[in-house]
Amino acid sequence: MIDFKDIIAKELIKVTNIEEIESYIEIPSNKEMGDYSLPCFKLAKVLKKSPQMIAEDLKEKITLTDEIISKIEVVNGYLNFYINPAAITKALFQEISDKKEQYGSSKIGENENIVIDYSSPNIAKPFHIGHLRSTVIGSALYKIYKYLGYNVTGINHLGDYGTQFGKLIEGYKRWGKEYNIEDNPIDELTKIYIRINELCNKDEKVLEECRNNFKKLEDGDPYCKELWEKFKSLSLKEFQRVYDLLDVKFDSLNGEAFYSDKMPEIIDILNKSGKLIESEGARVINLDEDDMPPCIIEKTNGSTTYATRDLAAIMYRARTYDFDKAIYVTSYEQILHFKQVFKVAKLLGLDKKYTDNLIHVPFGMVLLKEGKMSTREGNIIKLESLLNEAIERARKIIEEKNPNIENKEDIAKKVGIGAIIFNDLYNSRIKDEIFDWDTMLNFNGETGPYLQYMYVRTNSVLEKIEKLPNANELDLSVLSDNTSVKLIKTLYSFGDFIKQAADKNEPYIISRYLINVAKEFSSFYNENKIITDDEKVKNARVYLTYCVNIVLKAGAGLLGMQMPNKM
Repeated sequence: MIDFKDIIAKELIKVTNIEEIESYIEIPSNKEMGDYSLPCFKLAKVLKKSPQMIAEDLKEKITLTDEIISKIEVVNGYLNFYINPAAITKALFQEISDKKEQYGSSKIGENENIVIDYSSPNIAKPFHIGHLRSTVIGSALYKIYKYLGYNVTGINHLGDYGTQFGKLIEGYKRWGKEYNIEDNPIDELTKIYIRINELCNKDEKVLEECRNNFKKLEDGDPYCKELWEKFKSLSLKEFQRVYDLLDVKFDSLNGEAFYSDKMPEIIDILNKSGKLIESEGARVINLDEDDMPPCIIEKTNGSTTYATRDLAAIMYRARTYDFDKAIYVTSYEQILHFKQVFKVAKLLGLDKKYTDNLIHVPFGMVLLKEGKMSTREGNIIKLESLLNEAIERARKIIEEKNPNIENKEDIAKKVGIGAIIFNDLYNSRIKDEIFDWDTMLNFNGETGPYLQYMYVRTNSVLEKIEKLPNANELDLSVLSDNTSVKLIKTLYSFGDFIKQAADKNEPYIISRYLINVAKEFSSFYNENKIITDDEKVKNARVYLTYCVNIVLKAGAGLLGMQMPNKM
């Protein structure tokens, strides 16, 4: 694809001899300020002139042809470039003709390895709404990086380790026959856990038995290990239903327990570093110099911590995946934890390539509107129940809008699940998510259903033609009206927005972009008759509609949404 930014950058390097100038070029949020813009403020110190003078000088020296650049303007120290609309249209149509459903993908990540740690529910506990954001954000980043050519490994770092399993084993020993964990594992195991906890609170001897069970599990006791594996297997089977609904996949299910035999090496390395010190009976790494509390490596009773296991995971992932980035998608409540772990990781003797590229991707909470949720278990809202409720609500809306539509259940699933995913990814991840059924299932707002509806509208246009026109045989001059040009320029920038989303680990950049595409297509659709008697006009407008169809589906796919063909 013709890279207009690259063409502009090469010309600017030629006239300034400043190699890094490409990194200064921006895409203006206001399209009236050009397609690309160079803020000249960063050049003022180097070139010893005012930004306005620099911009005017550069404009005089640039020799780009009218076929590429239709206009260059200087505005308040900015050098604004306007690409010739015909050049963009030709580049867009040719690229979509060549790449089709893979439009916007690239190979910029070729030979680079990305590890993404996301979702991470606790075994034998309900998979609740609190895990939604990590699962959806992590899955979107997984898809985005893959689309850019990276070798991506998705890891579900399961919570499958700790004293709670000693308690579950003890509870199962005592009352296992009373509970049907085969058919309803999570609910039944939760009941056992609550019951044994109550007993532990009353009887210290029972608590000691639970601790002994966990010690036996750590030591490989056959009975305890068999039970633990059974709890894990049944839990994963239940979790998988949620992952199937969300279309989320993983390459590794290595949870905390996987690192139990790898922690002694970590403790030994830290011990040899001279930084592991005794503190109130525990062993810690002092982080006073970094204005952080100490990172606890071993508790007073000799047991390890989350930090120890995360350090073991870093070591293992560096050796196994040779990562160029290791990304952790968890709530902002764990910001301090990961700052501590990443700091201590520098003591493990790993190459800086690994320790300098540990990235925490934090996100805000899910805030619920009182009375909006129908499925509650105390303070726990099960994710599977929530997703099923979304599907049911979507089905009712679809029945009202189109009672005779076929494949109603499939459409309802795509709309309901898509609404939840899009709602989660529509704002910057650090913001708390407001969960409101009326907003997220609105077909007229900036929502998943609106995006799907506009995609369905492109389908209805494409169904009216016998054959898609050839991109090389179109008369591009008929697409010179403002709504067409605006839409074409937005579609052309799809790849840039995907790269931005990866650079910032922010899927919402794609969500907002897709809403813009949908709105601009709506304007184009309302102002231009697409299926017309004029063959040249019809073919050009149909092909542009096809481009919108491709981009909406590909972009939604990166977020984890599936698009219905009808609604």
